[in-house]
Amino acid sequence: MNFSIRVVPGASRKLVKEEEGFLKVYLTRPAQDGQANTQLLEVLAEHLKVKKYQLAIVRGKSSRNKVISVNA
Repeated sequence: MNFSIRVVPGASRKLVKEEEGFLKVYLTRPAQDGQANTQLLEVLAEHLKVKKYQLAIVRGKSSRNKVISVNA
């Protein structure tokens, strides 16, 4: 299963909002050296109730718009 994600790095708190057609994820870490991507996978794993290793960034590693794959 794939999810379209819009990432907002450097936010004041971690939050996942369901928008129309995608998830908007607010992250506290900056978008430097993969810090935001690491936190994104942690936050999504908690939100979707899966393990981190079951998630993968399929598209958009260096973009705010990403596609995340969930392998059950």
